Amino acid sequence: MRGKSKRLLLHIVLCMVLVSGLTACGGEKAGNTADTRSDVKEEASRDSDKQETGTEKDTLVVYFSATGTTKRVAEKIANVTGADMYEIVPAEPYSSDDLDWNDDNSRTTTEMNDKDARPEIGSRDVSLDGYSRIFIGYPIWWGDAPRIVSTFVEKYSFEGKTVIPFCTSGGSGIGKSGDNLKEQAGSGSWLAGDKLDSGMSEDELQTWIDGLK
Repeated sequence: MRGKSKRLLLHIVLCMVLVSGLTACGGEKAGNTADTRSDVKEEASRDSDKQETGTEKDTLVVYFSATGTTKRVAEKIANVTGADMYEIVPAEPYSSDDLDWNDDNSRTTTEMNDKDARPEIGSRDVSLDGYSRIFIGYPIWWGDAPRIVSTFVEKYSFEGKTVIPFCTSGGSGIGKSGDNLKEQAGSGSWLAGDKLDSGMSEDELQTWIDGLK
């Protein structure tokens, strides 16, 4: 009887060891499955982040704004189109005295009276690679785009890109400013563009964009 008891006890111990081993293997497989699912979720999250950061966007909104009015319109266009933005920042900022159009000797008056004036841009360079559509916004100074915008368009190639100029102004329309910039750029497919009001809603801007040809 003692021999049978020992064999029975040994049999029970072996069964317990076998069950324990199977459970461990099952847990390891379950863990591997969970890890795989986690990796897939992480990769999907990275793809989503890539889209949200605009690395695959095809529209860029470029703007120069001395008082903030053009900037507000540019931001709305970027929101509507999901575009990236680039600000043309002058190396030498414009003061309120510089912007005094009543002063014949003010900086802006002097610049606008000189068609060859090209104020230096202080903001970093921007790559236009990957963008197929570029909005360029600016205020109207003395019936034309500020000379610093000319500095920008002459610096870059717009080959293969659709360019849409837009302006803000207290009275004057876009006039020939877009045509002048097109001539200075020497490349790209330039649309007529328009004067936009800073108070326009995003819905109104979307309607304007949808009507571009």
